[in-house]
Amino acid sequence: MTENRQIIIDSLPTGRLEPGNYALRTGEAPAPGGGEVLCRTLAITIGAGQRAGLQGSASYAGAPRAGIVMSGTAVARVEASNDDSVPVGSLVVCPAGWQDYSVHAASKVRVVDHGDSDGDPAHHLGLYGTNGMTAYFGLFDVGDPKEGQTVLVSAAAGSVGHLVGQMARIAGCRVVGVAGGEAKCRLLIEELGFDAAVDYKSPDFRTEFREALPERIDIYFDNTGGEVLGGALRRMKIHGRIVCCGVVSQYDTSKPEPGPFGVPGLLINFRVRMEGFLVFDYADRYGEARSQMREWVDAGKLVPKQDVFKGLERAPEAFVDLLAGGNVGTRIVRVSS
Repeated sequence: MTENRQIIIDSLPTGRLEPGNYALRTGEAPAPGGGEVLCRTLAITIGAGQRAGLQGSASYAGAPRAGIVMSGTAVARVEASNDDSVPVGSLVVCPAGWQDYSVHAASKVRVVDHGDSDGDPAHHLGLYGTNGMTAYFGLFDVGDPKEGQTVLVSAAAGSVGHLVGQMARIAGCRVVGVAGGEAKCRLLIEELGFDAAVDYKSPDFRTEFREALPERIDIYFDNTGGEVLGGALRRMKIHGRIVCCGVVSQYDTSKPEPGPFGVPGLLINFRVRMEGFLVFDYADRYGEARSQMREWVDAGKLVPKQDVFKGLERAPEAFVDLLAGGNVGTRIVRVSS
C-alpha cells in the first residue's frame, strides 16, 4: 500500500485561522480510472485568497465545508497514467489540494515545460501560475498603465504585489509599494526596483504615505482593502484606476470592517474607475502572459520571489504565517523532492 497523507479541514474558523483548524489524516493512495492520471505532489502554493474560501466570501470557491481535504494548486509528477496524452513522468499543474497523491482526468491537468521552471518546478505555481497571471492581467488589462504614470501597490512584497510592481516598472511607471515592516520596504527598493516603499506599520504611516505620492496616483493595485484603500481613494488623480484584486485585511476575521469612507463620492469627484476582476476570465490568454514573462525573466527585468516551508505537515502553519504577513513573494510548501 502506498501511503497518502492528507491535511483536512477539521473545523471551520470562527475567528482568526489557527493550525488547530486542520488535522493530518493518512490513508491509501487512490488509483486512476479510465482517462485519469495519478499525481504525486511536489509542491503546493498557499495564497490569502484561500482564506476567503474558508470564510465563504469567495463565490467561485463554493460553500466552505469541514471534513474535506484543503484545496490548493500543486505542481506534481505523474506516477501512473491511463491516457497517452499525459505519460508517466510528466510534470503537471493540478488542483491536488493538501495531500501527497491525487487523481485527475488527464484533460484537467496542465502539462508544463521543464525549461520554463529554471530548474524549480514551483515557479509554475507562482510566476507562471495564478499569481503571475493575476499580476499580469490585473495590471495591463484592468489598470492599463502608461509610461510616466504613478502606480501604487499594496501588499507589495506579497505573491502578486511583488510581480505587479516590477511589471509596472517595466512599463515605465513610477512605482510605490506599501508593505509591512522596514525589511520588506528595503527589499522592494533595493532588490525589486520600486521607486519608494511605505511601511503601513509605521506610526507615521499617513504622513509617509502622502510624501511618497506627491503627484498623486494614476493606478492603485489593491490587494488589501481597509485603511490603505481609503488612503489611496483620497490621493487618486482625475480619471485614475483602482484595480481590485483582493482584500486580505478582511479575510482572517469573523467581523470584516465596512468599506472605506467616501465611496461613491470620491469616485465621482475624481472620475475614478474602480474595477474588480477574476483571473480565470483570462484563461484563454495565459500562454501570452507566460511567453512575455519568460522574456522578462531571461532579460533580468523580472525577479520572482519564493518563500518556502518544507513538509506537508507544515502547510497549516505556513498558511497562518502568511495571513499574518510573514511571506515575501509566493508562499510555497515543498512536499516531495
